[in-house]
Amino acid sequence: MNNGENSESIHVQLARKTVELFAREGAYYTPDFPLPEDMAERKAGVFVSIHKKNGDLRGCIGTIAPVQKNIVYEIIHNAISASNEDSRFPPVNAGELSELAYSVDVLEAPEPVTSEQELDPQKYGVIVSLDFRRGLLLPALEGVTSASEQISIAMRKAGIPLSERPHIKLKRFTVTRYH
Repeated sequence: MNNGENSESIHVQLARKTVELFAREGAYYTPDFPLPEDMAERKAGVFVSIHKKNGDLRGCIGTIAPVQKNIVYEIIHNAISASNEDSRFPPVNAGELSELAYSVDVLEAPEPVTSEQELDPQKYGVIVSLDFRRGLLLPALEGVTSASEQISIAMRKAGIPLSERPHIKLKRFTVTRYH
């Protein structure tokens, strides 16, 4: 085992092995180790975040609601997307794999809230929506210290002007974060 595999959660092992195989061979990963029953039987939205070991973001893509048959395939799909389809970054290449760290967030179902007082950026992620535009921000992100800031960032991600803030709809959700 390499890259600290013994200390990684199974969710992160799955994301890392997926990205490594795709970067090296352009192939899709098929798990070659036992997976917990809840991952194989449960559906959930999942975000895969890739950081450089110095902490800089290298890619982050996910799904609010599940689109794959289970969490295993949700992680595989989103790991490839985070490493190759995040428009902020070029695709991950094999030469940088040893410098990457991963986290996987498994989302619980979002619930509507009526005001920002029901949010806590350390505990809840937020989804803002207006018409067809929707933006999401995960919970417990470094530097995000208030619900107001969390909402503003999610609005920017959705392309919703700050002047539309009185008209947005809010949902909150919790995650289980794996490192």
